[in-house]
Amino acid sequence: MSSPRYAVIGHPVSHSLSPLIHARFGKQAGIALEYGAIDAPRENFDAALAAFAAEGGVGANVTLPHKQRAAGICGHLTERARRAGVVNTLVRTATGWDGDNTDGVGLVRDLTSRHGQDLRGRKVLLLGAGGAAQGVAPALLDAGIADLFIVNRTDTRSDALADALGEPRRVHPRYFNDLGAIGSFDLIINATSIARTSRGELVLPGSLIAPRCDVVDLGYGEAAIPFLSWARASGADHVIDGLGMLVEQAAESFLVWHGVRPDGDAVYDELRARESSMATAG
Repeated sequence: MSSPRYAVIGHPVSHSLSPLIHARFGKQAGIALEYGAIDAPRENFDAALAAFAAEGGVGANVTLPHKQRAAGICGHLTERARRAGVVNTLVRTATGWDGDNTDGVGLVRDLTSRHGQDLRGRKVLLLGAGGAAQGVAPALLDAGIADLFIVNRTDTRSDALADALGEPRRVHPRYFNDLGAIGSFDLIINATSIARTSRGELVLPGSLIAPRCDVVDLGYGEAAIPFLSWARASGADHVIDGLGMLVEQAAESFLVWHGVRPDGDAVYDELRARESSMATAG
């Protein structure tokens, strides 16, 4: 009898650590499973998901550029997926797919439990208004931040996300051109490539960094280097990449699918050691 099938669906997706993470979680929990990676361009998402279901797929993680479309095909959304408006975790049912979003809880758990961050009362700048930003914004508000400023290259998307969050006293859309004049922040989160030019040069003003400001990039590995380098050079207190969030959102997805919460710390430590080993070898 074959093991239940799971996968991450995105484009590109060959770099994804999700298959390794879920293999480790399955081993921890004593649960046999198959977890692969499906590369599907935007226009092929529906067909790729249908083929996966026909082949016995029972659960999937969804990454760029499909999180919004994934929400649209679901027969039911959890409350956190409904609030986010995007889905990163799919569960196969008798009638189709149900959707959840574990990005927000993954980020907050990483910041508070692993990095000792107290999010209460903090003034936060969120760079980006796409699927990643939508996934984490509600959880940040729930964690008790004081204010959330949203900046995106397309102003209408900043406005749309702010409107969807429905908390005008705490959520403030701003324009990209205003970044040099909107003050400084206690926490800055990069949920887009907005901080990079085609040559990897940074274009953000250092005035955004308040004393003891912490900076997070939701990317990990080489993708996070330019933004976090800018943060260090600008005087950030702590800089944090998205590896911990990746592990914690995966742990939450594993809980959704299997009813068991795996040990994220063990897998995080393994991936950090692997990253260090590769950097040394390179």
